[in-house]
Amino acid sequence: MSKPPLPDIENFIDGAYVAGSGVFDDVSPVDGSSVATVQEAGADVVDMAVRAARKSLEGAWGSSSVTDRARLLRRIADRIEARSEEFVAAEVRDTGKPESLVRDLDVARAAMNFRAFADTIASSPLSSYLTDLADGRQALNYAVPKPLGVVAVIVPWNLPLLLLTWKVAPALACGNAVVVKPSEETPSSATLLAEIIMEAGAPAGVYNVVHGFGPGSAGEFLTAHPGIDGVTFTGETKTGSTIMRAAASHVRPVSFELGGKNAAIVFEDANIDATLDGLARSIFLNTGQVCLCTERVYVHSSIFDEVAAGLVQRGQKLRLGRPDEPTTTTGPLISRQHRNKVSSYYDLAVAEGAEVLLGGGVPNLGADLDGGAWIEPTLWAGLDNTARVVREEIFGPVAALIPFDTEDEAVRLANDTDYGLAAAVWTSNLERGHRVAQRMRVGMAWVNTWYLRDLRSPFGGNGLSGIGREGGENSLHFYSIPTNVCVQL
Repeated sequence: MSKPPLPDIENFIDGAYVAGSGVFDDVSPVDGSSVATVQEAGADVVDMAVRAARKSLEGAWGSSSVTDRARLLRRIADRIEARSEEFVAAEVRDTGKPESLVRDLDVARAAMNFRAFADTIASSPLSSYLTDLADGRQALNYAVPKPLGVVAVIVPWNLPLLLLTWKVAPALACGNAVVVKPSEETPSSATLLAEIIMEAGAPAGVYNVVHGFGPGSAGEFLTAHPGIDGVTFTGETKTGSTIMRAAASHVRPVSFELGGKNAAIVFEDANIDATLDGLARSIFLNTGQVCLCTERVYVHSSIFDEVAAGLVQRGQKLRLGRPDEPTTTTGPLISRQHRNKVSSYYDLAVAEGAEVLLGGGVPNLGADLDGGAWIEPTLWAGLDNTARVVREEIFGPVAALIPFDTEDEAVRLANDTDYGLAAAVWTSNLERGHRVAQRMRVGMAWVNTWYLRDLRSPFGGNGLSGIGREGGENSLHFYSIPTNVCVQL
């Protein structure tokens, strides 16, 4: 009996599906099987998408009111929830994540993103100033926000729907039109979202999707297109640097959330059980494939052995398996190519003198999963900040545990990095928690928690971790351009 044909994922432009100039496979990281074919967008298809976006700005969408856009975003959120299981299936098919994680985090947050930015845009005030001039005259100045224009939205494979909606929601709230380029590894949810947005009543051309790769493909064609007014990107630092060079030729604004080598500091007075639970989540969530994950753990020497043993115990309880199995806690890495990268760091750590406390290799899960991209959750001791595996982003379920003796030493070690995305401080002394968190050279610092977010707060990194801030009003500032109006009274 022949197998049914694989789904064919097409580009979405001006309210319709569009074929590409070539086709590539969407490969499951669970077992290495092809789960869909994807239409790759050539330069002509990318140009079509940019032109469709521009046309929508010149039509009714360009004159839409804040109230209308906020209502649209809320309708989109409602439809995401109504079709949530379709999004779960799409994300699981591409990423291999446990279904429960996708349902509770990725899909739930996608709907939340649209509602949060609907609320933000609806309550965003205008800036105005009444000025008394030296000659007795008065002037009223007020700033009117205008859309940035056509925005290129380039999203990664680790949280494809969550990060897509985190960018698309504020872009649409501000009245922009977008051309989305999802990762070639995770094309499904961006295409499904196109259906949702059209169902919610968005005009054709407001949301467009092009599929493909980076250099010599849709990514390069999009970022270099003269019709793009701005670029928002989440992904690795090297790719961000390439996009920045392309954007510079047309002096376009960019918003980048890039890599991280995030630190956690565990003081001797920390609540051990709560800290271990938080650390285990921050190291192993989504198989370590979250930009905010902890890869460096600095532990006070007086409790180092206790913390190390507790983390090993929690790591041993993780269960790798198929996404639909209720006992599964941990999925595969996104691809065998990425596993090769992570595995190379596992080998390097041993060569650099690491003591492997947990994992350190590729698991044997049986013939039906051997074609997947599985990796063992891993913990190391015996390294310091000079080791490459402590300095370079690995983006897997791994962390190095390093002892310290004083607060100043802990701060120095945590800040000894070219990255600056996030940090976590674990202590029962809240005065010290505030003090140390503020000394971290990062965009986000947590005290006695991790990954707890108010969507109105600034999100972004320093150094190699990015440029710009997203979240709440910060996002609106990027996706809009103020026009100041001065009226003499």
